[in-house]
Amino acid sequence: MTDIAPQPAESALSKDRLRLWLKLLKASRLVEDEVRRRLRAECDWTLPRFDVMSVLARAPDGLRMGDISKRLRVSAGNVTGIVDKLTDEGLALRVAVPGDRRASRVRLTARGREVFAEHAALHEAWIDEILGGLDEGAVARMIQRLDHLSKHLEAPR
Repeated sequence: MTDIAPQPAESALSKDRLRLWLKLLKASRLVEDEVRRRLRAECDWTLPRFDVMSVLARAPDGLRMGDISKRLRVSAGNVTGIVDKLTDEGLALRVAVPGDRRASRVRLTARGREVFAEHAALHEAWIDEILGGLDEGAVARMIQRLDHLSKHLEAPR
């Protein structure tokens, strides 16, 4: 077994990249924790519920449960419980898929779209407030840099 020691410059850059990743995680968690808190306090909702409704709001024809899970990168079991509650509350409904008796598509009801629109507007205002310490230029630069990072991470290796 050979030990490959990083070069000094690589080691410093490697440590900076690790620090960057940790700072990205911390910032993301701080924002997410505050959004979770506000959703619970002001809407009596969970963030996963908001996320499911957000995905459904962008799919007016509905989605299969597996598609919801894939888009949210969570298990189907997590989505099923949320969808069950949404349908019980009249915010979503399951529609049979023609030709496949076992499958259904989930879509928001008119009431579900209305309720989600109200909560989405609150969510946007909260994010605006939470990130209010960043001016227009800082936001634009961060978006540009994060887009660059995302493209790098999504590129085939």
